[in-house]
Amino acid sequence: MPIHIVQLGTPRSENEGLRLGTVRRPPRGVPKAEFASRDFYDVWQPLLSPSPELVAEAKAAENAKAWESFKRKFKAEMNHPAPSQLLDLLAALSHQTSLAVGCYCENEAHCHRSVLRELLETRGAKVV
Repeated sequence: MPIHIVQLGTPRSENEGLRLGTVRRPPRGVPKAEFASRDFYDVWQPLLSPSPELVAEAKAAENAKAWESFKRKFKAEMNHPAPSQLLDLLAALSHQTSLAVGCYCENEAHCHRSVLRELLETRGAKVV
């Protein structure tokens, strides 16, 4: 019963479980009542998204050095007590229930969810 790392707004996979939106903002133009039915997320967790400044930095990262700088700063943000505790909780839950963690980005390799994957795996989470 692992954690799935997903692109929000894509069809859910079988046994994906509860989908968490780790994004700074809700989807534009989508009524709140339709977030889950339109495969965005069931629960919004902006605590696990980069700060607005880091979102801008990630979008502007055009080379490996800039992306590594973003990753280092985002990991530092995730080391603060509240996000760190939430990551610990998700890692523990991954051994008992299925969950999904997602963002809107098409390319996971150039998205903060790739860093979340790494942080969850470091905490012993079962990740698909």
